[in-house]
Order: sequence, then C-alpha cells, then structure tokens
Amino acid sequence: TQSFISSLGEVAALREQLSREDRKLVLTNGVFDVLHIGHVRYLAEARALGDALVVAINSDASVRELKGPGRPVNTAAERAETLRALRSVDHVVVFEERRATNVIDAIRPDIYTKGGDYTPDSLNDEEKALLDRLGVEIRILSLVPGKSTSATLAQLAGETPGGPKRVAILGSGTGSNARAILAAAKDGRLGGEVAVVVCDVPGVGILQVAEEHGVPRLVLDPGTEKRGRLTDAALKELLDRLRALRVDLIVCAGFMRVLREPLLDAYAGRILNLHPSLLPKHPGLDPVAKSLASGDSETGCTVHLVDAGIDTGEILRQERVSILPSDTVESLTERIHEAEHRIYPEVIAERLAGME
Repeated sequence: TQSFISSLGEVAALREQLSREDRKLVLTNGVFDVLHIGHVRYLAEARALGDALVVAINSDASVRELKGPGRPVNTAAERAETLRALRSVDHVVVFEERRATNVIDAIRPDIYTKGGDYTPDSLNDEEKALLDRLGVEIRILSLVPGKSTSATLAQLAGETPGGPKRVAILGSGTGSNARAILAAAKDGRLGGEVAVVVCDVPGVGILQVAEEHGVPRLVLDPGTEKRGRLTDAALKELLDRLRALRVDLIVCAGFMRVLREPLLDAYAGRILNLHPSLLPKHPGLDPVAKSLASGDSETGCTVHLVDAGIDTGEILRQERVSILPSDTVESLTERIHEAEHRIYPEVIAERLAGME
C-alpha cells in the first residue's frame, strides 16, 4: 500500500530546496485524530502562510500517553492518509516523543503555527527555546468555536447530561486521600467515576494507587517555573487533557502546585482542595508544624474551593482534631489524615450531586 508518511530527511531536503528558491516552509503539529472542520480551516490558513505545509503528528503510542486509553481513534497511518487528502497538506511526518522538538530541529521551518488556544508563552519551554534559537517565526492561528476532537467524540457517543460525572484527582505525594476517593468511587459512594489521576512528580505513591485501581495516570511536566508553579505550557497541557477526558470536577489531593488561569476560569466552582488546618489559620506550607509551634489546642482539615489565592477559597466543610500534649508532626498528621479520609469523599459526592 502507498505510504502517506514522509521521513524527516525528505522534508529537510524540501526545506533546503525551498530556501534556495526563497520560498517558505510551514510546520504545525498535533494529534489530528478525528478530522473536523476546525482542523480543515486551520490547516488551510497555515498553508496560506508559505509555499509548503508539513504536519507532524504524534505516533499512536505518543497519543495514548497524551490522551489516555481509547485514543487514538485512528492509527497514525490512517491519520496521515486523511491529512494528505487535503489540498493544504504537502507532507506528514510522525514523531514518537510527547514533544515535537526533534522534528523542529530536523526540519527547521520558516514558520511554525499553533491553534488559538495557545499563546507564545504557553508553548512548551523546550520547543519555544528551540524555535527562538533557530529564528523561526511563530504564528498563532484562529480556531473554529465549539469545534474540537473531544467535542466531536462526545457528540458521536451521544453523551447526555445524565451520564456519570467524571473526576480528576491531582496529587504530588503518597496518595492516601486519592486511595480514599477511589475506594468511595468503587463502592458507589462518590456519585461519579475517577477519570484520571494527574501527578507532577514521577514515581511517587499516588501513581501506584491509581495503577492498583485501574485508573489512567498522567505524569505532568511542570516545566521550569519556580517551585510551586506550573508553566503556561504545563497548564495548557493539563487543561487540554481534562477537557479531552470530559472531566466535571477537579479534586486536589496533596497537589503541590498553584492552579491559575486559564484553568480557574474553565473550571470555576469545580476545583476542590483539602488543607490540613482549620482555615483561615495556617494556610500554605507546613500547616501541621505551624499548629504545633503556635500552641494551638486543636487543628483539623478543611475542604474548600480553589481560587487565585493560597488556600483562600470558599470553605465547604471542616473537621476538628484535638492536639495532644504528646503530639509530634507525624502523630498529628496521621490523625488529621483519618479525618480527611472521612470527609473528602463525602464533600466530593455532595458537589457531584449538585451539578446539573
């Protein structure tokens, strides 16, 4: 059968030929799993910027890593053939990595395009640094409102508002609260299903907890921002994944990164956090040690909505825990965990039940 996939060498040779003729090569990349009118118009706009358009698509394994089980719907060979059928597309290449950095370095396009859900700042740090070093022009192109692969798949599946609500758990540590939430979901006490567990630290316990429960896992690259923050690119990837999985509620369970826009707006009123103190006392890091150092007679845990501040969102429920004279950080933390494991699944179930 005819191959519709080009090699990087072939495209690099085309780039050299176009350069000699003072013509321009345009590169874009993505999954392009289920082609829709938004893709078609985007690719036509990209092609109009130069004299040839190369589309780099993720391999099947790369798509599974990015999008989770059930994706891609179409194989790389099928996606390449469909793309090559468009008048706007001259070549399709396939890359195995999560990022298109190696493709960009091999092809060295004149123009690199991304869709309007990106900004230059939300490009992956590594890709952006390479594009800047090579002097590649970056163009952000418009999208067709309401047209996306996830929306198309949801429409084809005939999903209705009465379907099960979907929860994403975000964590950075051992995953004890994730285990309690997953147990509640398994027992039917959560009123929904856990669609994914997201972690920003490779190899930690919460990923093992997710594997034990057969729940998809995503290890999120936080980028090069300072401690406690996600880069724009990491936030963009997180939001894309949550939308692709059609997540209704985000649950932070020991996630040590600050969430900010555009995630806060996209999930306004639908992000929960659990903090081991009686807020507003002792927000931020090390709240258990702060309670002990302050001579408090009691502490506890708080479930609250996430806003742009640090542990400042609306309080939904609290449970008190007495501080004993003999308490250490470890012993007090253990008793707070017991309270957390009781109330967090209950609050999540209440929030899911209240969603239309």
